[in-house]
Amino acid sequence: MKNDKYVAYVSTYTTKGDKHGIKIYDVDLKHGRLTEKDQVEITNSSYVTISHNRKYLYSITDFGVEAYEIQADGSLNVINHASINGMRGCYLSTDYEDRYLFVAGYHDGKITVLRVKENGEIGEITDEVFHKGLGSIAERNFRPHVSCVKMIRDNKYLLAADLGMDHVNVYRLNHETGKIKQADVIRSEQESAPRHVKISKDGRFVYIVHELKNYIDVYTYKEVNDNPFFDKIQTISTLNNYHAGGSAASALNFSDDDEYVISSNAGDNSVIVYKMDRRDGMLTKLFCLPISGDYPKDATLFPDNKHLVSLNHESNTMTFFNVDLKKGLIVMNGKEMSVDRPNCIIFHKLMSEEG
Repeated sequence: MKNDKYVAYVSTYTTKGDKHGIKIYDVDLKHGRLTEKDQVEITNSSYVTISHNRKYLYSITDFGVEAYEIQADGSLNVINHASINGMRGCYLSTDYEDRYLFVAGYHDGKITVLRVKENGEIGEITDEVFHKGLGSIAERNFRPHVSCVKMIRDNKYLLAADLGMDHVNVYRLNHETGKIKQADVIRSEQESAPRHVKISKDGRFVYIVHELKNYIDVYTYKEVNDNPFFDKIQTISTLNNYHAGGSAASALNFSDDDEYVISSNAGDNSVIVYKMDRRDGMLTKLFCLPISGDYPKDATLFPDNKHLVSLNHESNTMTFFNVDLKKGLIVMNGKEMSVDRPNCIIFHKLMSEEG
């Protein structure tokens, strides 16, 4: 890892003064800091994702979705953009063969599936599925809000978290037509608002963070007779026993080595790191500590697990910390960095010249 080079992509909402919705940073692994190297003009990049072949980056934009080719130095060249035939999305991801792009619609409760071409270009819409029904509370949960779409690692099922309806829908993907068909539903507690879903690298465990009740549910996953089965094995809080009222869980990330799970809490303005037991998928809390900013919308460990960054959406900052996972400590690492309305961060390892 000493000689590995990384860049970091940060998606942001855009303002009249700054139309660059994606910021690109050089990563200083040794010191746990970022240095801005480039920026991309795009409106309101609420989320970015990188294809599994690591060649392309996709972003939400006001106009739908946009595709970029990742250059050798980490800079981005635009390929094309495509409409999602609806309101602006909030999350996107590809399947594990990079043949389809899935977009979550928070505002209109819609999942959009688009074909992806071999050159990374976004093609036509292959399916549109609207979540239906009425949720449990009349503020935000009165109608569907799809907040996350993520394929299981065997590439058979798409998980769609609906924080308005308090469940995660499970869809079977037809790899030829790009159509999805509901196969199961993972029901969460009423008014818990499942926000983000992550799947362990071995594909055996599913993690769902719940925004309004501040906890992570852990499920086992297996397929029996061509049907998916999910069993809940753990519910663990994202907060300390003493915490600020009105807190909302936000981030859900894995460390690069799949050993740690990171989440964050708005209101409480804290970050929490868990150790993941690879044998049984269970989480053990290491620490939950303040991040010196307002509304940590995303937070994650650097690839070396020795540093941590928090994207503080309301205070327009990124804050940096040195991390001692054995002692369960984080210590502020240098000054905060200004960035308007940051949404998410992805570290990307640059290809060496040998390939």
